Amino acid sequence: MTAEPLAHPGANPEAFLRALFDRAVAAADPMIGVPAALPPRKPDGRVLVIGAGKASARMAEAVEAHWGPCEGLVITRYGYGRPCKGIEIVEAAHPVPDAAGVAATRRLLRLLDSVEEGDFVLSLISGGGSALLCAPAEGITLSEKQALTEALLASGAPIGVMNGIRKEISAVKGGRLAAASWPATLLSLMISDVPGDAPGDIASGPTVGHAGSAADALDKLAEWNVVPPASVQAFLESGGDPVALDDPRLSRTTNVITAAPSQSLAAAAKAAEACCDIRVLGDALEGEARDLGTEQAQRAMAIQNGLAPGDRPVLLLSGGEVTVTRTGEGTGGPNAEAMLAAAVTLNGHPGIHALACDTDGVDGAAEVAGAVIGPDMPQRAAKAGRDMTAALTDNDAHGFFAQTGNQVVTGPTLTNVNDFRAFLILPPS
Repeated sequence: MTAEPLAHPGANPEAFLRALFDRAVAAADPMIGVPAALPPRKPDGRVLVIGAGKASARMAEAVEAHWGPCEGLVITRYGYGRPCKGIEIVEAAHPVPDAAGVAATRRLLRLLDSVEEGDFVLSLISGGGSALLCAPAEGITLSEKQALTEALLASGAPIGVMNGIRKEISAVKGGRLAAASWPATLLSLMISDVPGDAPGDIASGPTVGHAGSAADALDKLAEWNVVPPASVQAFLESGGDPVALDDPRLSRTTNVITAAPSQSLAAAAKAAEACCDIRVLGDALEGEARDLGTEQAQRAMAIQNGLAPGDRPVLLLSGGEVTVTRTGEGTGGPNAEAMLAAAVTLNGHPGIHALACDTDGVDGAAEVAGAVIGPDMPQRAAKAGRDMTAALTDNDAHGFFAQTGNQVVTGPTLTNVNDFRAFLILPPS
């Protein structure tokens, strides 16, 4: 994909950062990556398309643009549906699963009951699939799965830990979807939203065997101070029903990643390289959102101290997935919280602007991608009658930025390669 370089950021830094984010999202459009990973022509015989995730409907649209109408069913987030001619699109809840997701997952599994040797199953998996592809293990109810999901989201546990636990209490995750596709040939196309891009971590690895254990899940629940419902505790103590990495039912499965965070960071860097010095801090950063926002703001100020008038601006880019340990009563998300912590640290420091957004357009559970900040944050906070530090303490980043006018709202982006962060450091004037 080629695109024109961006204009110099000096005139409108926040518009520049927003344009960078748009470039990052565009680079992860399934219309680019999915056709490139498909066989050139639709396989002979029966072809069944299944999948789940916030990008899955767009992935299905890309498949039909390449192969024509197909049989199948994919599950996506409410508002993320796309028009398809043959593949049925079902919308359900994310990040906490709902009855619509459970019913659609059961229907998807019934479709797989009919596959035979010689059939071809195409699986379309992206971030969000852990909630959308929802079939609780025997003895666990949807309400109990919802309670566990909410507790994990509030605990601050990394996504890898959350997904490891989800695999153990599911009838579809951790390789079970691939096992259900046997004896058909299965090609699973994935868009990565996880640090490290491990296929087994994307949407809790429905087409990848699981190396963990129920005992591991119990240990992680205790480590992150999450008390599971009694049914979950009992199921895990029984040992569960894992699909191992070497399970013979996975022998006809191929997993391919079609888009990843590194590609989006590279697209943003390419767009800005004509006017900025680029420093990529990594595409797999994790940890507490406020700690990362504070650290990157401090790094930006230190870099600016080494610049002289007339130097090129410096652009810090990073991705990954940070988390929030909720102790307050506000409304927030990890990207917005990172920006609020950065704003507190910068406290109006001149010449530094920053943006943090989730590439799926949803930061936490809010219909907000994230936030963009600049040196005028103290003035904006005062005008809105808000205290930045108090808002951070209350985990109220979304509420705060809604009042100051710093939210970034994109609507559904139809893709998901996780967090995108950019700090723009202008030289002293």
